[in-house]
Amino acid sequence: MRQKLARLVGGVAIAALALGGTAACKSDSGTDEASGGDGCGSKIAFFGALTGPNAALGINMNGGVKLAVDKYNKENADCQVTLVPLDSQGNPEQAPGLAQQAIDDTKILGIVGPAFSGESEAANPLFSEAELVHITPSATRPSLADQGWKTFFRAVGSDFSQGPAAGRYIKDVLKAEKVFVIDDQSAYGAGLADEVKKVLGAAVVDSDKVQGDGKQNDFSATVTKVRSSGATAIFYGGYYQEAGLIRKQLTAAGVTATLVAGDGVNDAAYIEGAGAAAAEGTILTCPCQPATEARGSFVEDFKALNGSDPGTYSDTAFDAANILLAGIKAGNTTRTKMLEFVKGYTGEGVAASYKFTETGELDPAQVKVWAYKVVGGKVVPDQEVPKA
Repeated sequence: MRQKLARLVGGVAIAALALGGTAACKSDSGTDEASGGDGCGSKIAFFGALTGPNAALGINMNGGVKLAVDKYNKENADCQVTLVPLDSQGNPEQAPGLAQQAIDDTKILGIVGPAFSGESEAANPLFSEAELVHITPSATRPSLADQGWKTFFRAVGSDFSQGPAAGRYIKDVLKAEKVFVIDDQSAYGAGLADEVKKVLGAAVVDSDKVQGDGKQNDFSATVTKVRSSGATAIFYGGYYQEAGLIRKQLTAAGVTATLVAGDGVNDAAYIEGAGAAAAEGTILTCPCQPATEARGSFVEDFKALNGSDPGTYSDTAFDAANILLAGIKAGNTTRTKMLEFVKGYTGEGVAASYKFTETGELDPAQVKVWAYKVVGGKVVPDQEVPKA
């Protein structure tokens, strides 16, 4: 009964995202300079890492966008939408060029992404100037919402929710009195670590910085500092590649302190990098529900199309894509109209309910943070972290 009810609720949620009035293929939709005519042949893009050291996270999200477009095209066989993958490799230096590529393709009416905070900082000013709306399913740096970018929207909570939640988990659940904080100096990692430090205060006995983006493999100096600090918990702000190597090297040096990290590490690739034994017991936070608990038939549909289970942010990327597709369905076939549609959007997705503030943030009432734990070589839900 519970499963049947979940499918029913999920079906309603997906339908709500798809609602948008009459089909966008009508000849009376008007001339559209941004997309070259009516909505048929319009495009949306996914902007994120599909190759490179942090590709697993981007692949998770792109799979969700692919599913949304696949479903839309099956339901609108006479008016197809094309998905354009923009592989940033998670590199902020590549982001402006990719952003310009999207801007120059006048049929692209919206972007799911950018996926990471650093590339968002580099690409978003260009999108704002071009009035090309973008909904990130995963970039959590709080300052992204403070830049006056009129096209920026975020489908998850920021690190103002995730960072304090991670800090409270370390303090209240792990009850760690000595904590060592490490970050990878990225816009995302450093910002998240700073929020954790604010909550932990004097419990932070020491900290260190490492290099991300695959630029560092030897973390022996950091391991030595952690061991000397006597910390019983470690927080890492950064992505899974370096986190896996750090955990592996800590364990090899006899450091048993619990590693806690954010959503950039919340992927099975972290366990592969660290090794299952070393990764065991790691705590990973995310302002996202378990994707495997998404409403309706999302999990089954995702696996059927992509050949794998959904991962971190697969469901929020699916929802972000569906918001853009609902805009096309409703006849918003210029970038200006699409921007106004997203600004005023209210609806249910498979991951959450969506309504955006004036700065593009998700309605605070919808923001929740979960803690996950590595158990038996898998990342499994541990608990929803209570709000302060």
